[in-house]
Amino acid sequence: MSGRMRAAFLTLMLLAPPLRAQDMLQGVDLAQPAYSQSELTRADIEKAIAARPAGATLDFSGKSLNGLDLSHLDLSGTNFRAARLNRTQLRGATLDGAILDQAWLIEADLIGASLRGAHAFAAQMQRMKADGADFSQARLAGDLTGASLRGALFDGADLAADMKNQSMGLMRAVLRSTQLQGARFHHANLTSADLRFAHAAGVDFAGATLVNADAAGADFTGAQWRDARTEGLDLDSARIDADAVEHLSTALHLDRAQRQ
Repeated sequence: MSGRMRAAFLTLMLLAPPLRAQDMLQGVDLAQPAYSQSELTRADIEKAIAARPAGATLDFSGKSLNGLDLSHLDLSGTNFRAARLNRTQLRGATLDGAILDQAWLIEADLIGASLRGAHAFAAQMQRMKADGADFSQARLAGDLTGASLRGALFDGADLAADMKNQSMGLMRAVLRSTQLQGARFHHANLTSADLRFAHAAGVDFAGATLVNADAAGADFTGAQWRDARTEGLDLDSARIDADAVEHLSTALHLDRAQRQ
């Protein structure tokens, strides 16, 4: 494939709808009550928090909590497994250690929230807003296509592909076309993650592992790569700084990257 044809192909990919997100949502009617309404109120949630015995875990697994305003609540350790939180307001909430496996957070607002040590496997987080949120030490193997994560912290987070459990397909962090400007991934694991067309200018990847990650078409201008592992990182048509090449010598298709 010629350079011109490759550039045209990547342009079409950028303009096309995110195919994986469509596959994951195929057949799901997000307008139905289970995905658009709530069976509880904020007052119900606050009552459950107040009544929780010391050391006990709140359990909202499988619940429909769509569209609620749960901003600034302490929901640490809460079980939200398979819960629906589409368009839910969780701005400034504390979700440290929360279980969000198979949860739905499409277009949820987690700006400034804390999710340190949270676990989100096979979670649907498309177009989520989480600027400035703290995902340090979290396990994220979900779909964050089109999410806004500007200035978010992912220190020590695990966003790598799960190579042992693939009954649901290859589960990994999908950060396709996400807004990652100024985010920090110190010592994070992004092995085989999907970073295609990510807007990652100024991201700090110090000590991170990006082995075999796919970052075709991503914008990495101003990114920091100190001590990062980049073997097999696909940089086809990605934008990088010219002085970053020394840190990216083991990346794939480095010769096809656009050097600024």
